[in-house]
Amino acid sequence: MAQHWQELIPIDRYLVTSNGLLHEYDRKVLTFLYQPLIGSTCLSLYMTLWAELEENKLWSESSTHHLLMNLLSINLKDIYEARLKLEGIGLLKTYVKSDESGRSFIYELYPPLNPEQFFLDGMLNIYLYRKIGKNHFARLKRFFSIPKKPLEEDYLEVTRAFQDVFASATPGSLQYMQEHAEDLEAESNQEFIGRQDQKPIQIDTNTFDFDLLMAGLNESLVPQKALTKKVKEVISNLSFLYGISPIEMKNFVLGAINESDEIDVEDLRKGARDWYQFENYDQLPSLINKTQPAVHQVQLTEPKTQEEKLIRYYETTPPIVIFKELSGGVEPSAANLKILEEVMIKYKLPPGVVNVLIEVVLRKTDMKFTKGFVESIASHWARLKIKTVKEAMEAARKEERGFQESKKTGKSTKQKPIRTEVLPDWFDDSGKASVKAVTKDQNTELEAKKRAIEEKLKAFRK
Repeated sequence: MAQHWQELIPIDRYLVTSNGLLHEYDRKVLTFLYQPLIGSTCLSLYMTLWAELEENKLWSESSTHHLLMNLLSINLKDIYEARLKLEGIGLLKTYVKSDESGRSFIYELYPPLNPEQFFLDGMLNIYLYRKIGKNHFARLKRFFSIPKKPLEEDYLEVTRAFQDVFASATPGSLQYMQEHAEDLEAESNQEFIGRQDQKPIQIDTNTFDFDLLMAGLNESLVPQKALTKKVKEVISNLSFLYGISPIEMKNFVLGAINESDEIDVEDLRKGARDWYQFENYDQLPSLINKTQPAVHQVQLTEPKTQEEKLIRYYETTPPIVIFKELSGGVEPSAANLKILEEVMIKYKLPPGVVNVLIEVVLRKTDMKFTKGFVESIASHWARLKIKTVKEAMEAARKEERGFQESKKTGKSTKQKPIRTEVLPDWFDDSGKASVKAVTKDQNTELEAKKRAIEEKLKAFRK
């Protein structure tokens, strides 16, 4: 993964544009519905970029990112991380151009979903519900809605249609329009100021194995035509949201088939949600970072030592990638993925800390990822309130030193690792202990050689 200093520097210039007009009502939607999911820094960046657009204009003046750093009073790394979150949640699109004069960006702001779209989204509403709780979620629904007022039965609609009010143009006026057709059309290099409805979050359908899903379904029960584009989009979103595999998804699809051999989208969503809550003690999934949050990253400068490079790697790599690389490229099983998800959600450990935990567990248990051992370490680190990679590595070292000392004194330990001879390189305090061990071995070998030479000299003199 590229670092922020490779993607962005303070002298890079940028322009702000908007995909249509942004309304004052959007501020409330962003503040109450989006801010709990993306954080205050992301909201501040969006609002600042929005403020750079003049009233009723769709383009700002050119500025440098150094100005943006001063306006927000945050560093460039935080701006870059906030930008990525805005892009991921659909509020921003970024374009870049590099030439001899330098690098320039265009930040295109997108309006948020309207309240109805958000609360019926099927993904964002669930993440928000998990984040703020039932009571506050219900309060926000009331805030963004009004009671329906049905028409009284005694009232009769008397609205006139277009043709009842207006007449068609006369031949003379039609000729006038043809003569001035060019004036009536829009300029080729201009566009009208307006706004399009924002599209909801959609996970790429290519990330889900539909061939495997269909292989498990009987064509007579679920025809191929039932998997419409809309159904596939819902299945992809549900798979991402609840971590459902194609094999497991088969049961929900079968349960959502109606009498017309069509898949009822709402039944599909309800079946997946009910299953997830049953499996997770009535809890809903949380929206978590794939990599270490910027606030908990400690390696802010370019790494020089091996340990600094390792810390940076753990801070910028998702746990699933770390797990796969430590396993020799083997994909983690569904059970392994579930354990990882539980650790990040249940114990609220950041991704970077989970990366350290993965290496400790795999190294000390002969590449086994057992739930009991993982949770014993995760719960311990959660009680210690470990949030950074450096803290996790130090905790692992401290625990190993305590185990080795108790082993020498003959005392038992409450948590005895299954395997201790294979440990990560960083366990030995940045290589200090290993250097001492190597030096000691070298000295012993040198003494032995000296003694052998002295014995030969004695024999020669005799």
